Amino acid sequence: MIGAFLSGLCLQASLIVAIGPQNAFVLRQGLRREHAGSVVALCTAADVLLLCAGAAGLTAVVAARPALWALLRWTGVAALTGYGFRALLRGLRPGALGAGPGAGPRSRCRVLAQAASFTFLNPHVYLDALLLAGGMAAAQPLGGAPWFVAGASLASAAWFVGLGLAAQALAPLLARPAAWRLLDVVTGSALCALAVRLAAAR
Repeated sequence: MIGAFLSGLCLQASLIVAIGPQNAFVLRQGLRREHAGSVVALCTAADVLLLCAGAAGLTAVVAARPALWALLRWTGVAALTGYGFRALLRGLRPGALGAGPGAGPRSRCRVLAQAASFTFLNPHVYLDALLLAGGMAAAQPLGGAPWFVAGASLASAAWFVGLGLAAQALAPLLARPAAWRLLDVVTGSALCALAVRLAAAR
């Protein structure tokens, strides 16, 4: 059982550290000190939910329904493109720093809705947490799946909590508008590139 726990921990740790829209959003909210704890909790809970669903056999259900996957794919393309262009506009226009530290506060519901869109409209989240990690959990020997999911869940929680805390600690160093513009350009470019890759996928 310890082997299954460590396998889940190591696999999820290797998957989750990749730079993507979800991680970028957690980082941004940590830098803004705006509902960062709630965003971390939502992202962690989403990963645990998808891991459990994959371990319970939802992987096979999704794989057997190409139309469902196509709907998810093109919805993701539209969402990623929209968020990507908005981030690029903020970064490339000095007068468009509305998301920087000087911007007005946003409600918790609005921030969580955006976090949910970055999470559930990003097909790579499903590929990693549901299909890959969840599928491997389902393939564990008898009694090993819960331990695998527990290890993977711990990796997700540790990563998101660490990312949120690290961002808050770095906020004073990144208080300059130029730093926020650079973050927006990098984030927007990554989101647009992911949208193009997703649209071109077969």
